[in-house]
Amino acid sequence: MASPIGTTSGSSLAQNSASEGDLGVVMDQRKRKRMISNRESARRSRMRKQKHLDDLGAQVAQLSEENHQIGTNINIATQHYSGIQAENSVLRAQVSELSNRLESLNEIINFLNASNGVFGSGVAHGGPMEPVDEFLNLNPFGLGFGNQAVMASSEMFQC
Repeated sequence: MASPIGTTSGSSLAQNSASEGDLGVVMDQRKRKRMISNRESARRSRMRKQKHLDDLGAQVAQLSEENHQIGTNINIATQHYSGIQAENSVLRAQVSELSNRLESLNEIINFLNASNGVFGSGVAHGGPMEPVDEFLNLNPFGLGFGNQAVMASSEMFQC
């Protein structure tokens, strides 16, 4: 009587063993599938990493070229600035020299105008200024000494 129960349990054990074998095969297949998936994922990751490195290399080359171009532009601008600065210094020196000459010429004009008072004033009779004394005739052509603007141009002073 115990045999029918034992048989059923014996066949259950056999089925369990077969199930465990099938389960082991299924587990091995899952492991292999996961391993293949992991390898493929790692390969894609390496490819992304390589593409990223290639992109960074291209960016380095582009930025190096831009940096070189900017450096060249800075050198050109610096040379241009130095030339303009030198030209500006020359022009400032010329302005100073011309201002000194103009001041000297104005002093001469003022002296000559003040000297006219020694000979008398031509304003009283409305004519040109004439010396009063023939002995002190320092103006032989009878030219008046009025305030006249002194015109100077930069061409006069170039060497």
